[in-house]
Amino acid sequence: MRKLLAAAVSLALSGVPQKPASRVLVASCNYSKDASFEIKKCDLYRLEDGPPVTTVLTREDGLKYYKMMQTIRRMELKADQLYKQKFIRGFCHLCDGQEACCVGLEAGINPTDHVITSYRAHGFCCTRGLSARSILAELTGRRGGCAKGKGGSMHMYCKNFYGGNGIVGAQVPLGAGIALACKYEGSNEIALTVYGDGAVNQGQVSEAYNMAALWKLPCIFICENNHYGMGTATERASASTDYYKRGNFIPGLRVDGMDVLCVREATKFAADYCRSGKGPIVMELLMYRYHGHSMSDPGVSYRTRKEIHNVRSKSDPIMLLKDRMVNKKLASIEELKEIDVEVRKEIDDAAQFATTDPEPPLEEIGHHIYSSSPPFEVRGANPWIKFKSIN
Repeated sequence: MRKLLAAAVSLALSGVPQKPASRVLVASCNYSKDASFEIKKCDLYRLEDGPPVTTVLTREDGLKYYKMMQTIRRMELKADQLYKQKFIRGFCHLCDGQEACCVGLEAGINPTDHVITSYRAHGFCCTRGLSARSILAELTGRRGGCAKGKGGSMHMYCKNFYGGNGIVGAQVPLGAGIALACKYEGSNEIALTVYGDGAVNQGQVSEAYNMAALWKLPCIFICENNHYGMGTATERASASTDYYKRGNFIPGLRVDGMDVLCVREATKFAADYCRSGKGPIVMELLMYRYHGHSMSDPGVSYRTRKEIHNVRSKSDPIMLLKDRMVNKKLASIEELKEIDVEVRKEIDDAAQFATTDPEPPLEEIGHHIYSSSPPFEVRGANPWIKFKSIN
């Protein structure tokens, strides 16, 4: 009788879908919905008040930031691997170590706002909505890339994201122009213009500051200060390294760029300032890149391995967020490990696609020169070679 009863119970349970053990574990944990955190006070210039020194992080946002930062980190490490395997050629500038910057900036603005940055753009591509699959495929020059394999590392675009610009500092006046369009159209949108510490001494940056202040453009000028312009330390290249004061007549703030929450709150503050009609503002994000300037730079000839290790062990942006979430019971170690596994699989699948997807055919080399124009012919390398350009 007992055997018959056990068999009946087993048969009944076999028809009930079973949850994975990890999901059961997550469901059984008593997580906090949100938690308050103290964040580092920003240095201010020509501002009476600045961003708050405390903030609230919800469990939902924390998991979203963690996954995005891990995705960017793993994607950049995979790009390093693909470059060394010669699947990726040419220039390639990685941003691992700087994940809190692009994730925090995106968390502080609206999807309808606009972002333009330098050639170290892979992280911003992710936060603006491009998939790791389309980014890695673009790096390997395949048809499935976000620019159809024609842009490569420095020239990726999506809605309200304008690259990826290969010339140092060239995006700064372009960003001011985007802000001018926002003001002209009365859209209440803003432009984030991101550049590195290696670009701050250029004349075009000062010119863009002047025009933006003169016309009160809704532009946040954001200096990613990772302490080295290529292989030159900022102290050796700049008479003043207080880059948040470089606007002179433009207010500024200096932010801990290794803390995603600090970046988020500072961005919200700066965005509100711009939307209020007060004009532009300068943000300096103090951060660190783990790789060299580009894949041709080992990154240890002008700084020591000990310096890199110290930053990794004490200030890593992913580690900081992880510790906060675990300590405040917003997540468990096991749940975050599960996200890590999920991200690794996503990146591995993206890399597989990026190395097997076909390259664009030669006939398409002249396509998409203009966004809206009748088809026309484009001259090739010599007068008798012609390609057709189609939008």
